[in-house]
Amino acid sequence: MSEHVHPEAAKQLVQNVSTWYMAEIRKERGSAGPDSERLKTLKEELAACAADLLALQDAGPEEAAEIAARYAARSQELGGQ
Repeated sequence: MSEHVHPEAAKQLVQNVSTWYMAEIRKERGSAGPDSERLKTLKEELAACAADLLALQDAGPEEAAEIAARYAARSQELGGQ
């Protein structure tokens, strides 16, 4: 993917997905019987989001576009759940 993506747009996509994971973690923790495996997975995904936010700080146009595409797809996936 070689199209130019503004770094702030990529950052917003990652933050949107991070917000979804944080909300799911809160819901899972607050449930009657929290699923420890699901919590572990959600926390790992949230950590991956944090790593990608850091990567965006120094990312070139191609890497920013790749991150943006990945998070746009993930956002659509999560919206369907």
